[in-house]
Amino acid sequence: MSAFSISKFIITDFLSSTTTQASASPKFPCFPLLQKSVSFPHSASHSQRKIVTFVSSKSSEAEEVPAAEDEWLNRLPDKNKPLYSHSLPCIEAWLRSLGFYQSREDRAVWLIEKPDWHAHLSLDVTDLYIRYLKSGPGNLERDMERRFSYALSREDIENAILGGP
Repeated sequence: MSAFSISKFIITDFLSSTTTQASASPKFPCFPLLQKSVSFPHSASHSQRKIVTFVSSKSSEAEEVPAAEDEWLNRLPDKNKPLYSHSLPCIEAWLRSLGFYQSREDRAVWLIEKPDWHAHLSLDVTDLYIRYLKSGPGNLERDMERRFSYALSREDIENAILGGP
């Protein structure tokens, strides 16, 4: 089930030959937008498309996300268990609890900004990678990357990551 509720649906018809300005999504500055283009193969014209815009209220998101996150944090296996024994929602809740936030461009990339360093963490198929960025605070001469096997315990990975570059 989704971590946030959908308070409104807005469905807009348009032809693909319309200008980009006409096909732009409606602007609601106080609502975050999630837009998905859906094609209907049995429609009268192949150029006709539907745009479905999901609009959700920030206040309902703010109420539901911490409750869902607390649930996944409560389900975390023992900190001495290997990371591969954790479910993805548990790993995501754990990363958020450490101060990471998820990248909008790539859901497998997590970012953190500490006073002494900034880093990107990537959840790869076989390993977890963290790249400490020279563009952040501190005096790194270049980006520094470390790789951790999912066979390591959550506690060991946490200590290594938060130890910094």
